[in-house]
Amino acid sequence: LEVVGGDLHQRGAPSDTSKPSTMASFAASVANAAVFRPAVVRRATPASRGVLTVRAGTVSTNDFKVGTNIEVSSAPWKVIEFMHVKPGKGSAFVRSKIKNYITKSTQEMTFRAGEKLQTADVEKRKMQYTYMDGDQFVFMDMETYEETRIDDDDFSKFLLEGQTCDVLAWNGKVIGVDLPQTVDLEVSMTDPGIKGNTASGGDKPATLETGAVVTVPLFIQIGEKIRVDTISGKYLSRCKEEGKK
Repeated sequence: LEVVGGDLHQRGAPSDTSKPSTMASFAASVANAAVFRPAVVRRATPASRGVLTVRAGTVSTNDFKVGTNIEVSSAPWKVIEFMHVKPGKGSAFVRSKIKNYITKSTQEMTFRAGEKLQTADVEKRKMQYTYMDGDQFVFMDMETYEETRIDDDDFSKFLLEGQTCDVLAWNGKVIGVDLPQTVDLEVSMTDPGIKGNTASGGDKPATLETGAVVTVPLFIQIGEKIRVDTISGKYLSRCKEEGKK
């Protein structure tokens, strides 16, 4: 007996080449099994439309901006003011004023220049303010028609019905609302305008249609629309002057 091509044959007998060898048949069956074995398909869950999630990472205090979200003492905070200070002696630092999204309290903190801080993992969802329900503001997701009720906060000063905003959530809890950086609002009450005055000729308080009070130039009159910065609360321009050089 002798082994020929993986098969056992009697010595001197002609080998049968019309049949595949045992080893070759085994290899072919393994290959076929690999080819026809069903593949495991992993389906990616599509991200919800209109939802932006700011994943936790780090941010340098040198890159602070108004509105930057940071995590301090396991709570989410928003930077509302900051100033870079370079003393004559000693290291540079950043004097900051931050607001706690949960408690709504503000706190002044000082950080080293270039210090790395944890950013808050905040989810932003585009929603439209629809109506008031008692003391709460009701926002609606215009794709799913899901409603979210939010307690009053600083955002209400410049909020109009039908306005689209970013509703913020952290760890599954709604923590606040981000308005557009600028809004156009009508002046509902102010002292009579004085012709000939310019922006550098003085200013006066004006009550807007949302109830917010801002400082405006003397020439602004009741019924005019003005553009306001929602972060600083400052007057920017008279809307009808937009586009004029």
